[in-house]
Amino acid sequence: MARTTLSGFPEWTPAGRIVEQRVIDHVRRTFELHGFAGIETRAVEPLEELMRKGETSKEVYVLRRLQETDDSAESELGLHFDLTVPFARYVLDNAHHLAFPFKRYQIQKAWRGERPQAGRFREFLQADIDVVGQDTLPFVFEVEVAIVMAEALAGVPGVDVVIGVNNRKLSQGFYEAIGLDDVEGTLRIVDKLAKVGPGTVTEMLVTELGATGAQSEAALELAG
Repeated sequence: MARTTLSGFPEWTPAGRIVEQRVIDHVRRTFELHGFAGIETRAVEPLEELMRKGETSKEVYVLRRLQETDDSAESELGLHFDLTVPFARYVLDNAHHLAFPFKRYQIQKAWRGERPQAGRFREFLQADIDVVGQDTLPFVFEVEVAIVMAEALAGVPGVDVVIGVNNRKLSQGFYEAIGLDDVEGTLRIVDKLAKVGPGTVTEMLVTELGATGAQSEAALELAG
């Protein structure tokens, strides 16, 4: 068999796998000590659900069988690119079996078809915690999630933990005050800052939303 290397799909040596397993075990224990229950969802979801936000079409790996016909229901499946969509679907499907508020953790593989670069892979392990309520959710859970995340990361050697706190209402009020009425579009574009850089974000704000140079500069300054 010829040697092949696929960029973005890491494979660890036995020594590297031991390190990974120890990190996973530590994170899992931390989540469980704080009362979070572990779940695992299926690897595939309907493409319609994965692409609902419209910004992920290039990131989804589509699942197909070689002998599959175009009208098969399975032709509309894709590998999940994070754990948000699977978890939302899981809660809806299993609500009658769950006790709310439902505190869940999930440590599972995800796949994203983006360009591999430092710190970004096409296949990766994601660790996630959430608390879901039925009607209202007490604010204390927002604080608890941040504390648990900090504790889990602080126990990993060589990791310096800094948690940034953001409130969408602050961004929304700021964008509206400077005349950017499409708050959803602005948030979506500014969220790409770390990935594409300030120049591209400015260009997108101007070409897609009609922002002025001053508005774009102010939006970038708020994002830091």
